[in-house]
Amino acid sequence: MRYKVLGRSGLEVSVVGIGTYPWGGRWGKTFNQSEVNDIFKVARDLGINFVDTAECYGDHVAERLIGNALKGERERWIIATKFGHRRVDFNTQEHHWSAPEVKEQLEDSLRALNTDYIDLYQFHSGSNDVFDNDELWTMLDKEVGKGKIRSLGISLSTRSREWRVHQTESAVKVGASVIQVVYNYLDREAEETVFPICRRDNLGVIARVPLESGLLTGKYKPGFEFPENDVRRQRYHGSALEEVLRKVEEIKRTEIPNGMSMPVWAIAWVLKNPDVSAVIPGCKTVEQLKENAKAAELEL
Repeated sequence: MRYKVLGRSGLEVSVVGIGTYPWGGRWGKTFNQSEVNDIFKVARDLGINFVDTAECYGDHVAERLIGNALKGERERWIIATKFGHRRVDFNTQEHHWSAPEVKEQLEDSLRALNTDYIDLYQFHSGSNDVFDNDELWTMLDKEVGKGKIRSLGISLSTRSREWRVHQTESAVKVGASVIQVVYNYLDREAEETVFPICRRDNLGVIARVPLESGLLTGKYKPGFEFPENDVRRQRYHGSALEEVLRKVEEIKRTEIPNGMSMPVWAIAWVLKNPDVSAVIPGCKTVEQLKENAKAAELEL
């Protein structure tokens, strides 16, 4: 495993972390504690020390799974989570952006994670209107001073290029030191919009969705459709999904070296960009975790 520092945060993380979006139950599978315990056991052996989660992966469901799994070894891990939303049920998510609401969310996350502090607490995919709130960032700065938060970050929304640029430009002003953004072979916008600002301001970069929600694994063939209860269906279905799957087939034929799996290649491709500090592929099984970790060893 290799390690990098997340910019001005000073947090040293494994370049391959654990993404936990699937653990909230919105990816066609419900996770139990034993499965998550097994994933962390193997992650330790692989040298992984970084896990990213969120308040709305379930209603603190993923956070509780993590908190239970890491009892007795909290100091070994860099834990990142987020604020701004609450998952009510499978299809309903509430938004809570005021300083008092976020302070309450912070306490809920601390309890769920079974910890006294969060290493990286991230603004989660909000608009500029809710981001530009001095009261919110003043409150968070006070929580940093109390030791409940080590560093602040911004997990950028996919909805607006304008939001992504403004919030990255404003990171230092609000006390944030890390940017999380979608970046993969099929989605490279961050190279033009986000990464230059991060280089200038020494902001750590966490790349999420390196496998484009599983499409860059190569396991889905043209003609495939995600089931109704799979959140990926909201973005990819019908002709849009068919177009991407045909593109993936082309990538497999023309880009990937013989003998290399597509997921390992896709994650290694993200990591070869020097602007990227760490990548957080979603992890559903121990086998996936082992494959993800292989990417740290490769130089494309």
